[in-house]
Amino acid sequence: MIKPPDARAPRREQSPADLTRAALVRAALKLFGRQGFDGTSTREIAAEAQANIGSIAYHFGGKEGLRAAAADYIVETIQTVAGEALGAGQALGNGPAAPGDGDPEIARAQLFAALERMVGFIVAQPQAGEIVQFVLRELSHPTAALDRIYDGVFEPTHRRLCRIWEQATGEPAESERTRLTMFTLIGQVIYFRIGREAVMRRMGWHDIGPAEAAKVVAVTTDNLSAILAARMGSKPKMGSEQ
Repeated sequence: MIKPPDARAPRREQSPADLTRAALVRAALKLFGRQGFDGTSTREIAAEAQANIGSIAYHFGGKEGLRAAAADYIVETIQTVAGEALGAGQALGNGPAAPGDGDPEIARAQLFAALERMVGFIVAQPQAGEIVQFVLRELSHPTAALDRIYDGVFEPTHRRLCRIWEQATGEPAESERTRLTMFTLIGQVIYFRIGREAVMRRMGWHDIGPAEAAKVVAVTTDNLSAILAARMGSKPKMGSEQ
């Protein structure tokens, strides 16, 4: 079952300044991803956010500060998604083992849950499109914003997935093969976002919503099952056949 990011957590009431700041970050994320940093003016950002152009300097010190804030927003958003998939407080980094760590069955279940969650967010959530566009531009032309995203999300989340893989299969977490395997699992999901238009045309879909994302989950979890079976020499108990 594809679940959207949890929106039930209580939120404090935001002040007008908070709302303006958030609107500017979302506008910058959208326009920087679509048009590039150099191709986007502060006037365009302010208009998209329906804010005074002077508020950019007031809140962020200028356009560069706004790019950093957009990167931090991406980090916070993906950390939340990763936390829900991998266990709150244990999703990132090399902290203490979470309950169940070391049990291969639980680790395999975590891998399937993480893959499903990844598809549910990256493939089905409209917000993910703007995030992916922004990140792709940063990957093509790296800036300090990419450093923030890499250090805050890419490296720790990938490392955590590698640790779970080690628990699931016995293969060393930091081996070259394990790290490449995790990139492969993540990459197949990312394609459905960056190749979204081609996928919809070829599949005859008008959109990729929860129903279509569930079909993507079925195939990607089949792939994970096959990889686990090949590495372990037997068919894993967890997977899309449940």
